[in-house]
Amino acid sequence: MVIKHSGQRVGVLIDVQNLYYSAKNIYRAKVNFREILKTAVSNRNLIRVFAYVVRTKTNEEKPFFEALTKLGIETRVRDLQEFYGGQKKADWDVGIVIDAVRLAPSVDVLVLVSGDGDFVSLVEYLKNQGKRVEVMAFGRSASSRLK
Repeated sequence: MVIKHSGQRVGVLIDVQNLYYSAKNIYRAKVNFREILKTAVSNRNLIRVFAYVVRTKTNEEKPFFEALTKLGIETRVRDLQEFYGGQKKADWDVGIVIDAVRLAPSVDVLVLVSGDGDFVSLVEYLKNQGKRVEVMAFGRSASSRLK
């Protein structure tokens, strides 16, 4: 059983691309970031919350980024890279890891909102540092190594 209390200091790291594509492709739904944040914090003391987002050339995501900001979520923005042959990439994994390690001394609990199995080593590291780590993800798309 997970014990949560109001005195816990919480940091939340949201892998927006992971959530977006899981919701869209598996559940044909949209992500409610207000509810994600509410569930992640659970009446505890929120220290910081970051959402890792990707900006395209058209900047059509701007209203979405503004909506996140209105929720009190700090956005970390990376431009979508387009490679020869049409391949596109905007990988935030290293950025999320760096922020988690930097934020860890200021919090009791880190909530990782992602089902990406690439974060298993990060979760293990943080736990070895005495931090509590909670993972929020869609069950059907989350890596079994994070469960």
